[in-house]
Amino acid sequence: MTVPLAHDLAPAPRPDAPTVVFLGSLGSDRSMWNAQVAALADVASVLTVDVRGHGGSPITDTVTDTRGSGDVTVADLAADVTALLDGLGLDRVHVVGLSLGGAVAQTLAAQYPERIASLAVICSAARFGEPDAWTTRADTVRRDGVASIADSIVERWFTAEFAAAHPDVVDRSVAMVSAVPDEGYAVCCEALSRFDSRTLLGSISAPTVAIAGDRDPATPPSSLSVIADGVPGARLEVLSPAAHLAAVERAPEVSALVRDHVLAHS
Repeated sequence: MTVPLAHDLAPAPRPDAPTVVFLGSLGSDRSMWNAQVAALADVASVLTVDVRGHGGSPITDTVTDTRGSGDVTVADLAADVTALLDGLGLDRVHVVGLSLGGAVAQTLAAQYPERIASLAVICSAARFGEPDAWTTRADTVRRDGVASIADSIVERWFTAEFAAAHPDVVDRSVAMVSAVPDEGYAVCCEALSRFDSRTLLGSISAPTVAIAGDRDPATPPSSLSVIADGVPGARLEVLSPAAHLAAVERAPEVSALVRDHVLAHS
């Protein structure tokens, strides 16, 4: 079953402008895209979404789903997004995803090609390491809470130089991660443990840009190269210096890349 996703859409969709959907990282809420919303507002309708179990989005649909969180997959997270698009009357959109959101975005482009006008995958991967690492993290969060790992997560999000220069951004990011419900975070960890899009990349027909941070310890440029090499016609952009949350650390550059990509394929 799909769950109703918390979201913001501004301005209202209009026939002469594209709609761009932003899907965030594990441990984030839709506020992580504030810079990109501002950068695209004059040329597009911008839909920012909290993935299942994050921000204002529930883990399950308590009205219709009695199974509990269950064995959630990234395909389930993608189905949540398509249900949201259906509810909003959006037939065709540009999709942008970072990390977990990039996995969801790849799945949308592979499974619903007629609905995806273009794809931007940021600091993400076709496969996120070994499954055991994710299930272990899920177990830790269920036992000790997301707040117990928030500092170590955010340490990987930004380069040391950026963190030192912007302690306010670091503090807000730690608070954002800590606010994610423990089970919501754990369920999405388990979804990532099962994710592998390598056999699907060749079927993606949407114009694609893959954006990497040169110092990203979680999804380094080599991870984005797999996507750029696997998707026909895709290109790779590497930002420097940047770690995992490049959309924040290098907000102007990411915004410009996304804006140009969307306008080129609208």
